Parts: sequence; structure tokens; C-alpha cells
Amino acid sequence: STNALRLIHAESDGLPGLVVDRYNDVLVVQILSAGAEHWRETIIGCLSDVPGVNTIVERSDVDVRTLEGLEPRSGVLYGTAPKTVEIFENGLKFQVNVLTGQKTGFYIDQRRNRQMVGELAKNREVLNCFCYTGGFSLYALANGAAHVISVDSSSEALESGKTNLEINGLPALKSDWLEGDVFKVLRRLREEDLKFDMVILDPPKFAPTAAQAERAARGYKDINLIAFKLLRPDGILATLSCSGGVSAELFQKIVAGAAADAGMDARIIQTLTQGPDHPVALGFPEGAYLKGLIVQV
Repeated sequence: STNALRLIHAESDGLPGLVVDRYNDVLVVQILSAGAEHWRETIIGCLSDVPGVNTIVERSDVDVRTLEGLEPRSGVLYGTAPKTVEIFENGLKFQVNVLTGQKTGFYIDQRRNRQMVGELAKNREVLNCFCYTGGFSLYALANGAAHVISVDSSSEALESGKTNLEINGLPALKSDWLEGDVFKVLRRLREEDLKFDMVILDPPKFAPTAAQAERAARGYKDINLIAFKLLRPDGILATLSCSGGVSAELFQKIVAGAAADAGMDARIIQTLTQGPDHPVALGFPEGAYLKGLIVQV
């Protein structure tokens, strides 16, 4: 159960260029196309009538607007936005910064994936890369992980992660938060010959479009290769891609290539995708942007 979900998922909900996420009593809207921009006032008017909504925040501060000849926009459109909104998800609480957090504040598309990965973390030593505000880390600890190291390049995100740990009463002694470039941190851990029972890779978008897929493939190959080398026997790699330009088939090939280069014999035990509140229209396969694999060596 949760009070954070996507209400409108653009093309797949028949409203291209419009994304609306709900965090408790706050709606966060992204207006990403010239067509949606034309209907801005009507859209905001309709959203202000949604029952139980006290605040509407715009987060149209994304590069894709420039392709439509539009300036980035963000700010409070209706009501008063709190510094953070507290949400709950599968029994865990998270503080979400809707004004400046990544995407619309939280990765609600990963809800089911956090649950699945968390359940596999029991008694394992876990390395969570690109951890943001600690979503996968908290699920791992709540499911009895032995220890979790969470890595991100944003000190602000890590501080939020520590706050989330605290408000859930999870053991601080079982978690470390590490600020740094994940590629460099992974290489350093490899040089130190450290080993883990589980590695989680949830990087930002390497390839927004198919044109950048080749360069992105190298990035994915690189981090997955090192991740495989950091795993103990029977270790689990949970690896994800939110790049629309990288298909699920290509992503699996990349991960398979990384395993082969690492000398690992591995099998897929679960495939991952976006949650059901992020549907995919049959005629818009690009809507299936999030893909992932849980692999055991």
C-alpha cells in the first residue's frame, strides 16, 4: 500500500507530454510538450479539483522542453508546498523533496522492484549504487540485510537517505553512506578486493534516445562488469536501466557480455519493470522505459 503514485503517465494515458504524480496531498505536474503547454490553465484547473489535494507543484524543469521550444518551469502553482512530503510505501516511510528532488521527487516507478530486491537481501552484505535517498537500501535493511553500503554523488540525497533511515527506526550501525562518483567508487572497491553478497545498480538515464544507445551500452557494460567482480559466489546482482534508448533485449545482451567478461556463470532469477501505475500503451512501446534483471552468479 502507498500514498504515492502516478496519476497520469503521458502518452500511455492518452495525454502526451503530461505527467502527474501524487505524493500524499501534493500533486507534482510535468508539462513536457507544446500541446500540453497549450492546455496548461485547463490542466491546472482540473488538477486543483482532485479530492484531498492541497498543493500543486510544477516540475517542468527538464531538457525535453527545449526540444519543443519551451523554457524550463518549476514552482508552486496552487497551495503551499512543504519542504518535504512524507509518503509511505509497503510499510516504509520516505521524506520526499518535491521542489528540487530528482524526477518529481521520488522514483515511484521502482516500488515493486524495491520490494522484490529487498526480500532477497536478508542476511546479505549489500552494495547499493546510485542510491539517491536510499530506497533500495531501506528495503534491504527492513528485510534483514546484514549491512548496506549506499553510494551516490549527491551529499543532499545521502542526507535525505539518513533521515529516511532514522524515521523508520532502522539500524544505523548496519548502514554506511558513501559520497562519490559511482564508477570511481566501484573501481576502488575492486582494487581493495572487497566482496558483497548483493550489488544493486540503479543508474540515471545514460541514453534518453536510441541515437545515444551505443555510448550508453559502454557505460552499462563497465559498471555491470565491475559489479560482477565484486560479488561472492551465489551473489545477486540487481541491475536496472531507465534509458528509453536501450531496449530490454539490448540491456540483457549488455549484462550477459559483462558476466562473460567477468568470467561469471549467471542466471536471471527475475526480470524487473516499471510499476502498474506507469502503463505502456500497445502502440507506444517506448513507454516501457524501465527494465532490469535480478541475476545470481
